[in-house]
Amino acid sequence: MSDGTTTPEAGFVQDRIPVELDETGFSTDVEKEDIGERIDSPFDPDLIEVQTRNPTVALLLNRIRRGTIDLAPDFQRRAGIWTQQAQSRLIESLLLRITLPTLYAAEGEEDIWAIVDGVQRLSTIARFVTPEHIGATPLRLTGLEYLTEFDGCAFGDLPGRLQTRIEETELVVLLIRRGTPEEVKFNIFARINTGGRPLTRQELRHALIPGPARSFLAELAHSHAFRQATGGSVSAERMSDREMCLRFLAFSLTPPEDYASGDFDKFLRQAMHQVNGMDSAGRDALHARFLSSMDASFAVFGEHAFRKRFREITRRSPVNKALFEAQSVTLSGYTKGMIDLLAERHSQVEEGFLDLMDDADFFNAVSAGTGDVGKVRLRFRMLDEMFLEVLNA
Repeated sequence: MSDGTTTPEAGFVQDRIPVELDETGFSTDVEKEDIGERIDSPFDPDLIEVQTRNPTVALLLNRIRRGTIDLAPDFQRRAGIWTQQAQSRLIESLLLRITLPTLYAAEGEEDIWAIVDGVQRLSTIARFVTPEHIGATPLRLTGLEYLTEFDGCAFGDLPGRLQTRIEETELVVLLIRRGTPEEVKFNIFARINTGGRPLTRQELRHALIPGPARSFLAELAHSHAFRQATGGSVSAERMSDREMCLRFLAFSLTPPEDYASGDFDKFLRQAMHQVNGMDSAGRDALHARFLSSMDASFAVFGEHAFRKRFREITRRSPVNKALFEAQSVTLSGYTKGMIDLLAERHSQVEEGFLDLMDDADFFNAVSAGTGDVGKVRLRFRMLDEMFLEVLNA
């Protein structure tokens, strides 16, 4: 079609729905999304301030001790790769004077550095030299390749000259200064690909927006209600689960009819800032609404909640983010009696949803350019109309 839209019949094979992959190349059971983002206006180069710093290990460890480096402790990329031997080999590289890759950081309020790329490297060094500063068990070297005589050693067991060598090692830090606009920071870090795979948008949001929203999203993603509604299959490794929870919060705080920017990434960043600015009572209310919506989604859709459905195809599709936000937020606005009635009329809901998936406009609204203002409003409106039609039947 000339306007770039897709339909269920054209250019689409259900058995080959693309999915997001984790660090090991396995499916996250989340459909890969075409959000259709674009830069509406170029960045002003004068607003971008990037500095290269060369602090010593000792200076960085002092920053960690004082709390002026934010390691975002649960922000662990490449999970399972950083074994004790891998960490030991990194320390061995310092002892051999091998230059480590550049660390990437963003400067925040009160001169706090948020480490965006290099968390594992810096955490490893801290675990070896000053484990008490990060609440970690001390690292003892193991599986060294060259300096095998130091296998089994902790930092204090090393000769003084080698302790000094580590502490005086200079690391390269590319620091984006505080005055750089947030959207520019995100764009810069989104281009970084130091480990063969770029950071996901949610990983970036987690690293660059500190505050209560971090732990709040983790709590929602780890909840039994979320796990049950998504079939327990959504991988947490690259924070796809937290992004879905954030989408629910974003459209709960800003109703879809008020969504107007078209910059979906900015919309989600603003939601994180809003959650950070709320008091505990406000977050508790959101928490209760989220759990209720997950229970409602599972009651109404069962194992196919948040997933595309197709006639005469029984295989379960991966979770679709656009359907997740539309189904969960819409159902969260219904009373318990309405939810019970929709669950009771499950076959009618299923038939109504299949009709939606046969509709080219709805299918396109959950498949391509999903951040477009018109498509956001359309998928919410059409889904709500379908539910109301079943309720009023």
